[in-house]
Amino acid sequence: MSGGISRRQALLGILGFGGTVAGTLAPAAAAEEHPAHPVAPPDAVSMLYDSTICTGCKACMVACSEANGLPPDTSLSGGLWQMPEGLNAKTKNIIELYKEPNGPEFAYVKRQCMHCLDPACVTGCPFGALKKNQWGAVTWESSLCIGCRYCEVACPFEVPKFEWDKWNPKIVKCEFCFDQRLLEHMEPACTAVCPTGSVIFGKRTDLLAKAKERIAASPDKYFEKRVYGEHEAGGTQVLYLSSVAFEKIGLPKLGSTSLGHYGTKVTSVIYKWLSGPIIVAGILGAVIKRNWNRHEAERPEREKKSGFPDQL
Repeated sequence: MSGGISRRQALLGILGFGGTVAGTLAPAAAAEEHPAHPVAPPDAVSMLYDSTICTGCKACMVACSEANGLPPDTSLSGGLWQMPEGLNAKTKNIIELYKEPNGPEFAYVKRQCMHCLDPACVTGCPFGALKKNQWGAVTWESSLCIGCRYCEVACPFEVPKFEWDKWNPKIVKCEFCFDQRLLEHMEPACTAVCPTGSVIFGKRTDLLAKAKERIAASPDKYFEKRVYGEHEAGGTQVLYLSSVAFEKIGLPKLGSTSLGHYGTKVTSVIYKWLSGPIIVAGILGAVIKRNWNRHEAERPEREKKSGFPDQL
């Protein structure tokens, strides 16, 4: 049979697709509920960013682009220099400036993936393209991504970005330089080049202790006298110190309950109601397969009687 595909090929394709969907949804339906207050593993890595000693030099931005093979975003500068408006498909890490309207108060802030202890993006991804990897780094797997962009909606920090201008788009976000540097036991590019030490890398437990030591040593230097990321959204692996309110530099006010915990409550209801259709689909699939096997077993006899090959 020439041109297109035969009914046999189409039927086999439909059966294969149905099996894939059912196989994907079944494990998701059995996922355990996430803890409301997750505990960081002992080897969890972290960044500590202290906005009070950041000079806004943006060396970290250049290093990040080079380490991740990202082209510089020069759209706002007319192609002259790297000047992204925010996190985007070409920018995984950015230094932004908060300036008080008609006042002297200002502060820099470094923005990138927060690498939450229980990430909402991971919980929201239906096919497991985003996952917590070794040392707690949140990484993205292109072969599992369907481009639904649920991660963009789920993230309270508005970090994951989609490549709208590519024919084969991907999700772009900081991954702690996981493949490029962490697996080679090197620190991320941004922390390696920071000239003032405003962003440093290490184990989360060590950096959390260091941040609290800084607050205790200079309590008047830090506006809120606490470490952002210690408890927010269940805890993050990127920690912040600031001389101005965290909300002013773009860090949202969040509770201590893991967003993954909330997300699981929603998906558990969805999967519960999906279990019925999945069971029905499984039964129908079994009946179709049984009838198909019987059809294939009888095909040689039919061809022999008709004298023509069976095109079904």
